[in-house]
Amino acid sequence: MKMSIVCVGKIKEQFYRDALAEYAKRLSRYVSWEIVEVADEKTLDNASPAEERQVLATEGERILKHISDDAYKIALCIDGMKADSVGFARMIEKIKLGGFSHIQFIIGGSLGLAPEVIKKADRKLSFSDMTFPHQLMRVILSEQVYRACRISSNEPYHK
Repeated sequence: MKMSIVCVGKIKEQFYRDALAEYAKRLSRYVSWEIVEVADEKTLDNASPAEERQVLATEGERILKHISDDAYKIALCIDGMKADSVGFARMIEKIKLGGFSHIQFIIGGSLGLAPEVIKKADRKLSFSDMTFPHQLMRVILSEQVYRACRISSNEPYHK
């Protein structure tokens, strides 16, 4: 099974990079894991709605270039479905049983995801009603995918 994150922006902080490297190492036992970063667009403080739409559109075009038609696409959105860790593991198992060999998780930039990207998604997923920095969300998602792999393999995990 191949799993990947398609996301906006580069990770600047070393502690995030260290955490992502650790989860990539752990996940390599279970799946082929990849993180694809696309360039973010500079968003002005006090940007107008039209400027924000343009930023979303530009980032969305960059994301769509990396979206595979044959992958199951999950967009991380605040208004997506929520699941606990066991439910998340079951969801991934159902996707695998549905014949998909690749799952792509999509994380937008500071403004979220363009409507065109959300339309391409097979599912919207939310980890919380709270807002997290998109760099931290990569770490949280990586940890939850690792946890889901352990659950699906009937291995112990922290509850």
